[in-house]
Amino acid sequence: MDETGMRRALTRIAHEILERNKGFENCMLIGVRTRGIYLARRIAERIMEIENVPVPIGEIDVTRYRDDRSGRMERAVHKSDGAASGMDIQNKKIILFDDVLFTGRTVRAAMDALMDLGRPQMIQLAVLVDRGHRELPIRPDYVGKNIPTSRLESIEVLLKEVDGSDQVVITQYRRQNG
Repeated sequence: MDETGMRRALTRIAHEILERNKGFENCMLIGVRTRGIYLARRIAERIMEIENVPVPIGEIDVTRYRDDRSGRMERAVHKSDGAASGMDIQNKKIILFDDVLFTGRTVRAAMDALMDLGRPQMIQLAVLVDRGHRELPIRPDYVGKNIPTSRLESIEVLLKEVDGSDQVVITQYRRQNG
């Protein structure tokens, strides 16, 4: 996916979010660090252009909520301006945004972190790329592009804000001889 394809996918997702939620009232975008927050910000810009309403955005770091790491952190959601205090997610419609959906474990960790902060009305999932291979029963509500992959492939999302360019790249893992 090139820059144009990414822009079109994000614009489509913004429209789908607005249609499904009948606007953006009582909604909040939360991006999973690192690339999910940049994608959430881009979606917020598009929603602002379309609806001319403020779009609350937050970010979440799920590192200590992952089931493949030991230890948990007390709070993982922060205002996108970097403030340390948690956001009020109580009874809000949360649109959780991540770059790639693979096994579903990152999304499960993000939901655990959100539930530690309160009880949202609902959590919807938006991803730029769904590559399949789920290990948990998690399905996105909004998908930029489905890219079926093998387990020997990896999807890398490159963003201008982090990497200097916008593109989605498939790379092949090398098999170890032995």
